[in-house]
Amino acid sequence: MGFLDNLFNIADKRELKNFNKTVDKIDQLEPKFESMSDKELKEMTNIFRDRLDKGETVDDILPEAFAVVREASKRVLGLRHYRVQLIGGIVLHQGRIAEMKTGEGKTLVGTAPVYLNALSGKGVHVVTVNDYLAKRDKEQMGKVYEFLGLTVGVIVHGQNPAVRKAQYECDITYGTNNEYGFDYLKDNMVIHKEQKVQRPLNYAIVDEVDSILIDEARTPLIISGPGDKSTHLYSDANTFVLTLKPDDYELEEKQKAVALTESGIQKAEVYFNVENITDISHTELYHHINQALKAHTIMKRDVDYVCKDGEIVIVDEFTGRLMFGRRYSEGLHQAIEAKEGLRIQRESKTLATITFQNYFRMYKKLSGMTGTAKTEEEEFKAIYKMDVVQIPTNKEILRQDLADSVYKNEKGKFNAVAEDIIERNKNKQPVLVGTVSIEKSELLSQLLKRRGVKHEVLNAKHHDKEAEIIAQAGRLGAVTIATNMAGRGTDIVLGGNPVFLTKKEMKRLGYNEDIINKVDSPLEVQQTEENEELFKARAEYENLFNRFKKESEAEQQEVLNAGGLAIIGTERHESRRIDNQLRGRAGRQGDPGSSRFYIALDDDLMRLFGSERIQGVVEKIGLEEDMPIEHKMLTKSIESAQKKVEGKNFGIRKHVLQYDDVMNKQREIIYAERSRVLEGENLDEQIQSMVKDIIIEAADIAVKENGIDTEVFKAHLYAIFMPKGSIEIENIEKLSKEELVDQVYEIAHKIYSAKEEQIGSERMREVERVILLQSVDSHWIDHIDAMDQLRQGIGLRAIGQQDPVVAYKMEGFDMFDDMTKHIQEDTIRYLFNITIEQPVERKQVIDVDHLSSSATDEPGNKTVKKDEETGRNDLCPCGSGKKYKKCCGR
Repeated sequence: MGFLDNLFNIADKRELKNFNKTVDKIDQLEPKFESMSDKELKEMTNIFRDRLDKGETVDDILPEAFAVVREASKRVLGLRHYRVQLIGGIVLHQGRIAEMKTGEGKTLVGTAPVYLNALSGKGVHVVTVNDYLAKRDKEQMGKVYEFLGLTVGVIVHGQNPAVRKAQYECDITYGTNNEYGFDYLKDNMVIHKEQKVQRPLNYAIVDEVDSILIDEARTPLIISGPGDKSTHLYSDANTFVLTLKPDDYELEEKQKAVALTESGIQKAEVYFNVENITDISHTELYHHINQALKAHTIMKRDVDYVCKDGEIVIVDEFTGRLMFGRRYSEGLHQAIEAKEGLRIQRESKTLATITFQNYFRMYKKLSGMTGTAKTEEEEFKAIYKMDVVQIPTNKEILRQDLADSVYKNEKGKFNAVAEDIIERNKNKQPVLVGTVSIEKSELLSQLLKRRGVKHEVLNAKHHDKEAEIIAQAGRLGAVTIATNMAGRGTDIVLGGNPVFLTKKEMKRLGYNEDIINKVDSPLEVQQTEENEELFKARAEYENLFNRFKKESEAEQQEVLNAGGLAIIGTERHESRRIDNQLRGRAGRQGDPGSSRFYIALDDDLMRLFGSERIQGVVEKIGLEEDMPIEHKMLTKSIESAQKKVEGKNFGIRKHVLQYDDVMNKQREIIYAERSRVLEGENLDEQIQSMVKDIIIEAADIAVKENGIDTEVFKAHLYAIFMPKGSIEIENIEKLSKEELVDQVYEIAHKIYSAKEEQIGSERMREVERVILLQSVDSHWIDHIDAMDQLRQGIGLRAIGQQDPVVAYKMEGFDMFDDMTKHIQEDTIRYLFNITIEQPVERKQVIDVDHLSSSATDEPGNKTVKKDEETGRNDLCPCGSGKKYKKCCGR
């Protein structure tokens, strides 16, 4: 591999050389823009736009545009882009992934390519992992864009459609992956084009790209409505599962799968009084039993979920955060509710869905940045056609990455972790401890409490609070226990981060208590200048802020002397990327620091995927539980275990995409059809084509070898759309199939023309749009449900040596053909039988503004989010300009 690595390094160095040439040009332009007044610098935006209009490309103006952004940033934020940050910006502009180490200023890196691409006026989306970061980045970086004359918006949960539309109309829009995805789905459910909020998807920069495009790739976005299934089967299945013994089911921990054995199946047949529970007629019952089994054997309380306020709340496996509103799909959530004795909620029905993979692949250009992406480069290339470019650090990394310490069991491991923390704490060295679950963080917390070590535990907190705590993890003597990914996107500054001046600090510095209750951070003071009380307090606040900053700087030197931030990992994550993220919290911008992972041979990763040989060697040696083992074979085994799991997870994500690709092709056809209707396209030709298709189909059924069965032919058409007795043709039996179709179509066309004359051509076109739209929506919703059902049962095809994905593809397209046929038949039936007495209005098949929006894991968590209620006298969210009570709320 050494030879190949050298080859890749040569290629990277060659590319880096080209990037440096471009950065040299940007540096040469710096004096020119430094000498400009603010007015002249702002005018550059109009000059660039004029040049683009005259035929220059964004690549042509890149050096100048980047130099302008750098100068604007210096004036507005007091931050000057490093050369490596400009290289990162070039990579993003090229539609690639920039891998930059933690603390290298990725947020500032995005400003140059965002500005450059926003000049086209087609919109740039900056994608963040949560609402807090979207608002923070919009406020901070937005100042640069606004200084240069661009508009900046932010999409957060709870905004009504009119506000959202205005945010999307901006040159640059910040928001989360969930909000963008749900808006896309909702836009394809509206009944007037004015109700759409998004513009065509042009260019996106995804911050923490690995988290959004890899970790959440198994999470389809789902908009759902209430289902009609009863909940009693969940209780029945739960009661039955409690009667089973371990030999009645087979548990596969590696695959997270469980199934009844022969004895379990026999018990189920007796309990539910059925002859053969595996028969297709009992599929639903068998599914409920499997989900109940999974709830009891695989899903662990305080690891996978917690019980809070009478509800099951899912714990994010990557961040350890509580995911309020998310629900497992396919009945698993209800099975857990039954297990925990809580009220069982009804299942919901899917109305619209898309995976993140297919949503983000719709952007004309897509790029991303993160601290860790190289280990997943194969997946980024295969699915998103993006390669990863590793950007050099601005300063050399001084962090010491110490060898893993491996222990025989968890007890020995956690005792060693506690000892390490105590030793470092004596020297007042700040320590950040990464854990893989809430359960483990609380276990360690109890251990430290007993040893009298003061510490902060960070799990399941709100994003803004989380950022505050993680920002202060670099304080002298601080001990912070957090889930591995907590506070991602927030810098840990040695000596404390003055941006996050907490209430506690403000109190210590003598700040007025009444103001403390109203102010959380300097950002909020700046945002609420119109508030007189806060505005008066600003000067006092800034004095205290500066005092805190001076204290932090003095403290920083003490932390540096103590060795910088120490990272302690209490377990290897199944993804090397997550471990690298944790390591990367220390050693930012040339700071000293250290990292070490503590591992037990009974950790889940080692137990399920590690080498059995290691266990054997350890047993033979007869090691004590408090004796650490360090050996190359162990390190290789750990890495091998992680690679195994990464490969398995990539396979799962690829599998999800293979299924969704089938739905995606169908979704594109349906959404394109809806779009044509909404844009007001004349559908007359399409309607006539539908009529002819129905007549041809009737002829196909009725024409036999011995002639035409006229009764069957007429009956078929009368049943769909032709008025009874309308098909009167002399010598009909003697006509060829083509002649028959032509003559019947002529009759149909006359009937339709007469109806159009009666209603009026313009009105008839709107009637066509209304009916086609309702027919498409109604059948599409039923089709999604049918495809869901098909997918749940398609895995059984593997037993008959048939590839389930191929079977799903073939049957899915047959079902889609049937659906389009039913859409045609319904549309023509309604149009030929319609009588117009009331004004024609488009009606929504579902109320888009009060739907549940979900993100569902595979098997999955579902995020249910409801929009705020619109008041009766508020403007209607449909965008009509009328009051809600006079419009959709009538």
